[in-house]
Amino acid sequence: MPGNRPHYILLPVSPLFITFSLVCAFMLNLLPLGRWVGAPDFVALVLVFWGIHQPRKVGIGVAFVMGLLMDVHDASLLGENALAYTLLSYLAIMIHRRVLWFRLMTQAMHVFPLLLLAQTVQAFVHFTASGRFPGLLHFAESVVAVALWPVITWLLLAPQRRAVDRDHTRPI
Repeated sequence: MPGNRPHYILLPVSPLFITFSLVCAFMLNLLPLGRWVGAPDFVALVLVFWGIHQPRKVGIGVAFVMGLLMDVHDASLLGENALAYTLLSYLAIMIHRRVLWFRLMTQAMHVFPLLLLAQTVQAFVHFTASGRFPGLLHFAESVVAVALWPVITWLLLAPQRRAVDRDHTRPI
């Protein structure tokens, strides 16, 4: 049937690959894209991905440390990104079993409120500390990040995919 797609068993993820993906996301956030409207927060996107796919390996502690690193990089109020990433990671871990049952576009619709909430927390902390609202275009990066969700999923699951077997008698 065309509506039924096969479910493949994935290989276990390497902790080294998780670390590599978080470092790459951090490096992408270091690029001077901050002035562009809609430049996504790659660290938040990768944290949500690993929070959904590997909640026991990437949790709230990793999100807090990555948030502190982003706070130092952005020269923002210390704890602004750490609070947002911690909340983001907690919510991703909370819904991880449900989200994995859906297709990629439906997963993206579940991830969108999480990213939007994290940006709202960042904007609220920024507004409380400085008295300036960043503007509604600040929230465009959540839309761009959700548009990147299928690409990020494909890239980060690529090392875990098994080769397609032609031997149909093997159980795995």
